[in-house]
Amino acid sequence: QVQLVESGGGLVQAGGSLRLSCAASGRTFGNYAMGWFRQAPGKEREFVAAISWIGDSTYYADSVKGRFTISRDNAKNTLYLKMNSLKPEDTAVYYCAARRGLRATYTEIDYDYWGQGTQVTVSS
Repeated sequence: QVQLVESGGGLVQAGGSLRLSCAASGRTFGNYAMGWFRQAPGKEREFVAAISWIGDSTYYADSVKGRFTISRDNAKNTLYLKMNSLKPEDTAVYYCAARRGLRATYTEIDYDYWGQGTQVTVSS
C-alpha cells in the first residue's frame, strides 16, 4: 500500500508559476513509476505528466509540454510538478498517482494508488 498526499496548489495569475509536491509513504517509493493527472470542472480526468522509477524517462501531455516539469526525489519519497506560464485552462484538481512497475505510462487505468488532489486555480 502507498499513501500519497499532494500539496502546493493555490490561486495564481495567468503567467505565474506553482510547484506541486506529492509525499509518499508506505511501500518503497523508488519501486513505483509516478504520474500527475488533473480534472477540471465538468471534464474527465486527464493525463498531465509521468516519470519512471529512477527519473530517466518523462512524458508530458501536449498541452503542458515545455511549461511543466515532472521530477522526483526518491531519497525524500517525493514527486514534484513545476508549472510555469500557467494558463486559465490549467485550472483543475491535480492528482498524483503511483504505478506498481518501473515504466511510466500516460494511461490512468495503469495506476494503482491515488492522492486526494490539490486545487490549482489560474485567474486571467
